[in-house]
Amino acid sequence: MTSSHRPAARTRAAFSILALVALAGCPQQQAKTPALESDDDKAFYSLGYVVMQRTTEFELDEREKDLVKAGAADAIAGKEPAVDPNAYQQQLAGLFRDRQARGAEGEKLAAQGWIDELAAEAGAVKTPSGLVYIEVTPGSGASPAPTDTVRVHYHGTLRDGTVFDSSTERGTPAVFPLNRVIPCWTEALQRMSAGGKARIACPASIAYGDRGAPPHIKPGAALHFDVELLEIVE
Repeated sequence: MTSSHRPAARTRAAFSILALVALAGCPQQQAKTPALESDDDKAFYSLGYVVMQRTTEFELDEREKDLVKAGAADAIAGKEPAVDPNAYQQQLAGLFRDRQARGAEGEKLAAQGWIDELAAEAGAVKTPSGLVYIEVTPGSGASPAPTDTVRVHYHGTLRDGTVFDSSTERGTPAVFPLNRVIPCWTEALQRMSAGGKARIACPASIAYGDRGAPPHIKPGAALHFDVELLEIVE
């Protein structure tokens, strides 16, 4: 898991999302996606998509989605807001934290059975941290220290099989220091020797925790990786 997947400050991101949401317009008013004829068209479409996609972090119900769309429509039309948006930043921060925690607990409960199944597989080792480690191919080289830099190939999936990141699919190994990644990786890679392959399962507590790494990794999500330790980088 590369350092680029470390979660950012979610509350600050949430406010940025809501400040930009007006740019996406009101989806219900669009019968179809306009033709994307230029790179500028594609860039603005991407802006709208990403902005609205990030609102899923709030776990909105249908009424709340309508309220967000109404605010966006008023802003893009240049209307005066029905309320002062600045007066509700603390309210939004509280809602964000509450929704995030609620979603994380539900996801952790759903993931527990999956983690238990992996831990029950032949050869699986479950450590005190909750890491599940399954050696696939033993290596023959040295094992990395916590501060070593390693070159690896990995394939990361969620409990439903969704691939959220894969150096294998990109065809380019990842290089990173072990003290700059999620705790699950720091622990697991030290169990491997250069040239070895393993499967690892990471509960949320040693992955991205209750914050997750949206939009692909939900709060409280457990992760599974197929990992190959290619070398320890000098």
